[in-house]
Amino acid sequence: MNLSQKLDVLTAPGELYEKLDNNALRCFACGHRCLIREGKRGICQVRFNASGELRVPFGYVAALQADPIEKKPFYHFLAGENALSFGMLGCDLHCDYCQNWFTSQALRDPASEGAGRLVREVSAKGLVELAKQTDSKIIASTYNEPLITSEWAVAVFKEAQKAGLKTVMVSNGHATPEVLEYLAPHLDGYKIDLKSMQQKNYRQLGGTLQHVLDSIVRAKELGLWVEVVTLVVPDFNDSNAELWDTARFLASVSPDIPWHVTAYHRDYKMTENEDTPLDTLVRAADMGREAGLRYVYAGNVHGRASEYESTFCPSCQRPLIKRIGFSLRHYQLTNGGKCPHCGAAVAGVWAENPASVPLNSRGVPRII
Repeated sequence: MNLSQKLDVLTAPGELYEKLDNNALRCFACGHRCLIREGKRGICQVRFNASGELRVPFGYVAALQADPIEKKPFYHFLAGENALSFGMLGCDLHCDYCQNWFTSQALRDPASEGAGRLVREVSAKGLVELAKQTDSKIIASTYNEPLITSEWAVAVFKEAQKAGLKTVMVSNGHATPEVLEYLAPHLDGYKIDLKSMQQKNYRQLGGTLQHVLDSIVRAKELGLWVEVVTLVVPDFNDSNAELWDTARFLASVSPDIPWHVTAYHRDYKMTENEDTPLDTLVRAADMGREAGLRYVYAGNVHGRASEYESTFCPSCQRPLIKRIGFSLRHYQLTNGGKCPHCGAAVAGVWAENPASVPLNSRGVPRII
C-alpha cells in the first residue's frame, strides 16, 4: 500500500465545497479554490473527489507533541502554558525553505513518501484526553497546513471546547472567507505566516499574497486572537522596503497584532542563502515599533534578542513578561491582563489566575 492509498482510507466526507455539473466540485478550504473533477485531487493532494463527493483527511495524526505555546509562536495567548499540538500530512504551498517539509510535502515530493510511517489513527476525544494527561490547556492544529484539514480540526476543537480547552491554528493564512467563517465558532487563536509583501515571492511559493492579507483582516473581524510571523530570509524578503511594508500593513489592521520576525536557517531545497543574522531581526523589529506596532518580537535566536523576547507595557514601557527562548522567567500581568504599574490593558488572551502561570520551565517540546 503506497502513501496515497493509506491516506485515502483515513478520510471523511468534506464540508467545505460546492457541487458542480458532471460530478465536479469546488473546494473552499484554501485560497486555491480548486476545481476538482471526479477521480482527481486538489493542489494539496489530500482532498479528492470520489464520485462527486469531497473526501478529506480525518482521524489520524502524523505529528503529536506537547509544545510550549511560545513555540507556535503565540506570545499573547495563555503565556507559559502547553499546547497539545497535532499535525497531519499535506500543504497547499511548496516553500523551498520549509522546515516541516517531510510532512507538509507528502504526496507532492517523492522524498516525503516515508511520512506514511508517522501516521497513527486517533479520535478527537483521544486527543483531548492526551491534552489533559500532558497538562495542556490548549489544542493546536499545526506542523502541516491545517486549513486543508479543517474538518478534522473542527471535530477536535469541538471536543476541546467541551473540555474547557482553548484552540489555535498555526497556518500560512492562504485562506478563504468560507473556511475562516467555518472555523471561527470553534477557534480561539490564529497564527498566520506573512511570508512576503511581494506577489512574485508568493507565486514562487505557490500562493497569492492578497489571500493572506485578506485573511489577517478577516480573522480580526471574526474576533480571533491573531499573531503574525514573518520568517526573514536573506535575499528573499529582508529588504528595508519590504519589511516596512509588512509592518505598516499590520499596524493598519491593528497596532495590537503581535509581529514575530524570526530567523531562517538552511533547510529543504533552500540551502545557499545565509542564515538570518541577528542584526537583521533587530532591524526588522525596530521597523515594526516605528510603524506603530505595540508588540514586536524576534524569534529563533533563543536568549540573544534581549528586549525583543519580552513583553512590555504599551503605556509605561515596563517589562511585564520576560522570556528566554520558550521559557517564561517573569510574569507580572494582573488577572485582567493589565499592567500592575499603570493599569494599561495588554492585548491578548491571558490567564485568569496569574499565580498559576508556569515560570522557569525547560521550554522544550515533549514528543507523544
